[in-house]
Amino acid sequence: MLRKITMLLLLLVTINSYAQEDAWVYLIDKPNVAVAIANPITILTQKAIDRKQHHNISIDERDVPVNEAYISDLNTQTGITVLAKSKWFNAVHVRGTETDINALSELTYVDYIDFANKNLNTASRSTTIEDKTAIEDETINFTYGDTQNQVEMINVDNLHLEDFTGKGITIAVMDSGFPNVNTMAGFQRLRDSLGLLDGYDFVDRTADVYASAISSHGTRVLSTMAGFVQDQFVGTAPDASYYLFRTEDGASENPVEESYWVEAAERADSLGVDMINTSLGYRVFDNPNYDYSPSDMNGQVAFISKGASIAVEKGILVVVSAGNSGASAWQTVGSPADSPDVLSIGAVDANGNYVSFSSQGGAAQVGYQKPDVVARGGAAYVIDENNTITQNNGTSFSGPILCGGIASLWQAIPDASPTEVMDFVRQSASQFNAPDDFLGYGIPDLDLALNMALSIDKESVDDFRFYPNPVSDELNIKFPLILNELELSIYNQLGQIILNKTIQDETKTINTADLSTGIYLLKLSSEAISKTFKFIKQ
Repeated sequence: MLRKITMLLLLLVTINSYAQEDAWVYLIDKPNVAVAIANPITILTQKAIDRKQHHNISIDERDVPVNEAYISDLNTQTGITVLAKSKWFNAVHVRGTETDINALSELTYVDYIDFANKNLNTASRSTTIEDKTAIEDETINFTYGDTQNQVEMINVDNLHLEDFTGKGITIAVMDSGFPNVNTMAGFQRLRDSLGLLDGYDFVDRTADVYASAISSHGTRVLSTMAGFVQDQFVGTAPDASYYLFRTEDGASENPVEESYWVEAAERADSLGVDMINTSLGYRVFDNPNYDYSPSDMNGQVAFISKGASIAVEKGILVVVSAGNSGASAWQTVGSPADSPDVLSIGAVDANGNYVSFSSQGGAAQVGYQKPDVVARGGAAYVIDENNTITQNNGTSFSGPILCGGIASLWQAIPDASPTEVMDFVRQSASQFNAPDDFLGYGIPDLDLALNMALSIDKESVDDFRFYPNPVSDELNIKFPLILNELELSIYNQLGQIILNKTIQDETKTINTADLSTGIYLLKLSSEAISKTFKFIKQ
């Protein structure tokens, strides 16, 4: 009898918890929009304004904060709790019963309501709560090592040798917890250089982003970029600056975490952040009525994916781990990695081979490639919350490893736009000409990406010019009049000669229509000089 009563109570608790619905309430307007846009320093930091101007990003209504009077009034409505807000969407995330939430539509300032419960994936399933970091937090027995392989794999070590270590680039890290980052020795160098800027816990609504010890996932993620132990461990962007935002609640899985993430992205934008790194992904929830399906992973359905796309529109380069669902029935990337606007990172092992847990591209990503590229995520080296160098599995680490590498690259080409930087990264990758759903465009070579960027940016060297670059059908070459004749050679990425001929006159046009898409070397030489350039065939 006691057992039956206990089961009944558990059933009632479950039913009651599902009676509380989550929804996004979209508002009709914002206060003083024109005045705020005309005086952007009232709503953005100067760094944010400068970044937008540098990349020709306009300041618009989405930068204006949500009307706080509306939020205050919503909090007084029967049964309603406001959990998060978004200026980009002019919306708030609320929780309450279906009846109480629907009643909000009668308010004059409410435009429309979007429930998280869209009745997707309502078939029966296991009631076990998914642990998104279960794979990643599994410690592997190892002989002590360092980060050499994961750094060299993407060739960011060559950038470090040239003093491109991420300095001047600001990265916002969105994750589930950052315990001990403010005290442990692995981040002492970061703190001493004042690179640890600030943080906020959007889940517990506290400025102490280091307080939550539910998960140390964010600490490990950050270490792959910013960690430093003399002669033992070097992250891929040790001199970048970092904001830390906790947006993931490790104790539960609810769509409000998507709203926390978007709110954090908006704060990152207002602070002038250059990059966002996130190793989070959303597919299924504690309440199955909120679940997404693989067909929803098209960048247009999930709230977080739409928010990530806006972040890119605002001039932020967003790097997202693809997910760890490759060996599961789900298989494809989750949100926000499904957004076509973000750079989604899959995982390989130390030998550059695909690891089975890395999420793959799927049918929902029509017209674009996912993952975009890959980096080491199999047995990657991290520093844990106890300041111990260890190895973990997961795209949660391939994403930040590459994010830090891209920060070092961007330092070297500061005038490049986020989209241009992403294109250089893709074009430098090992299988750019033959991408697939496992590795995307492959493993990037960031030193090659830098050389490509510089060759495109500096098309004129000592009166030598070649244009256009990238090229489609015809490549024009101009060289000084004092040189009557030059030998021209074109090489593919394998070092094979594709074309060799002698050219004369001041200007010469080379037919490139039959070349395959990819990266080529152009060598011009005579008895007196030798010049080599890179160009891209579209």
